[in-house]
Amino acid sequence: MSPDSEKALTGIFDAAIEAADPCEALLRSVKIDGTRMTVPGAIYDLDAFERIVVVGAGKASARMALALEKILGPEIADGLILVKEGHREKLDFIEQIEASHPIPNEAGENGARRILEMARAADEKTLLLCLFSGGASALLSAPAQGVTLEDKRRATSLLLRCGASIDETNAVRKHLSSVKGGRLAQEAYPAQVLSLIVSDVVGNRLDVIASGPTARDGTTFLDAWHVVHKYALNMPSRIMDHLELGMQGKIDETLKNGPCLDLIRNVIIADIGLALSAAKERSIQLGFDAEIVCDNLQGEARDAAHFLSEIVRSKTARHEPGSKMCLLCGGETTVTVHGSGMGGRNQELALAFALETEGMDGIAMLSAGTDGGDGPLDAAGAMVDGNTIPLARGLGMNPERYLDSNDSYGFFSRFDLLSEGRSHFRTGPTGTNVMDIQIMLLG
Repeated sequence: MSPDSEKALTGIFDAAIEAADPCEALLRSVKIDGTRMTVPGAIYDLDAFERIVVVGAGKASARMALALEKILGPEIADGLILVKEGHREKLDFIEQIEASHPIPNEAGENGARRILEMARAADEKTLLLCLFSGGASALLSAPAQGVTLEDKRRATSLLLRCGASIDETNAVRKHLSSVKGGRLAQEAYPAQVLSLIVSDVVGNRLDVIASGPTARDGTTFLDAWHVVHKYALNMPSRIMDHLELGMQGKIDETLKNGPCLDLIRNVIIADIGLALSAAKERSIQLGFDAEIVCDNLQGEARDAAHFLSEIVRSKTARHEPGSKMCLLCGGETTVTVHGSGMGGRNQELALAFALETEGMDGIAMLSAGTDGGDGPLDAAGAMVDGNTIPLARGLGMNPERYLDSNDSYGFFSRFDLLSEGRSHFRTGPTGTNVMDIQIMLLG
């Protein structure tokens, strides 16, 4: 890939991340005027509360907590957030616990139990401020009674590998949890609950983001059961028993109605639209004609790669010689794992896109997670162009074999080593999480 293409892709991605920074987004959304705290659509009189308690979880929760400390400082009586390992910030009033993602661990379970205790201790004179973002579904792990942490670890692993959508995955997670699906809000009643949210799901669905700890849930035990059977998942027996008891009405459903709903406000402060708008503005500054293709890319990563390659072919056939175009896309694809390789949805999408556009001149593409991660490894995604596959073949590599093995990480690691290039895209933790972004440069 040419240095100019790499520089442009990186610069446009950086602009998207900067715009979706949770700290700045929260500072824009929450304002203090004396004892009045204003958020979009509501005003809170802080004098009406004896205690302000902060809880939360997710990859962006530490950056949000940093902003909240700048606003409220010592007014925060107690606070605890669960962050992904390596995503901490320097905080003075809010405690942080690092937990594992995407497979939950004991640290996440213990932290979630403590958050539940803090919610139960809240009363009508408490303002419970919740900070949620993508990643919270794994980090905030308090299994329902009768389900063990090991059961949830097994269930999460199966759901991540089968190709289930985030909606389907979280429908199951909510019904195996003591905190998700609105249960945190139920435990906090009669406290006032304000959740500030960074969205990592298509359509900004409150019941799906972080599995909706403070949102009305539209799914049921039956929906969770259908997901398990749709993908023929070999779930632990305790999970199947739990779902059956739920369908029989012997276990309470997730939050559907009740008085606590009148005391909840959920506010989205950042999402993929914010990131894409900033990316478009930066690409225009760099001299590109820019277009946001979609903000809801879903489905199998390979199918998404084909869809994007067809758009690129169509645009390439029509754009004037000498002009430059930037096409932008956002969303969250899935990968059904059949092979034994390593990778993530962005690397798989990039490899599939490189195969689709093999030999095409004047195109470059980056697919990356806005959180700086793609699967359980150290890459956020990958950059490719029309020469990636021909060069790989010339180096003795078989790209199709890597793709068939779901080994996109292995492909880009080997390719970078042999070509002395930089196709693997590494950023480290970005502090935000607004799904994935695809940047395609033409001309």
